[in-house]
Amino acid sequence: MIQEKSLVFAVRIVKLYKILAENKKEYVLSKQVLRSGTAIGALAREAEHAQSKADFLNKMNIGLKEANETLYWLILLKETEYLSQMEFQSIYADAEELVKILVSIVKTTKTKLNR
Repeated sequence: MIQEKSLVFAVRIVKLYKILAENKKEYVLSKQVLRSGTAIGALAREAEHAQSKADFLNKMNIGLKEANETLYWLILLKETEYLSQMEFQSIYADAEELVKILVSIVKTTKTKLNR
C-alpha cells in the first residue's frame, strides 16, 4: 500500500514542481519539495528488498523523515503564496496520510523487532 500511495504522491509532486518552476519561476523551494516528496516512494521501494528487519525499519524511518520534511516545504509554499489554500489542502492531506501510514509501519516493525 505504501509503495502505491507514495508513487501517486511522487507524481503529484513532480507535476507541482513543473508548475512552480515553469509558471511561477520558483526554483529553490520547489526543488526541496521535489527531493523530499519523491524520496518517500524511493525509500519504500528500497525497503521491499531490505537485507533485514532492521534495514527495513531504517529505510521506513528515513521515509517518514522525508514525508515530514515534505509537509514543511508544502506549508512554506502556501505561506509564501506559491500555493493557494485549495492547492495546498489536497496535496498536504496526501502527505499527511503518508506520514500516518509510515508511523504505523515504523511502530509495528519496532514491536516485531523487540519480541
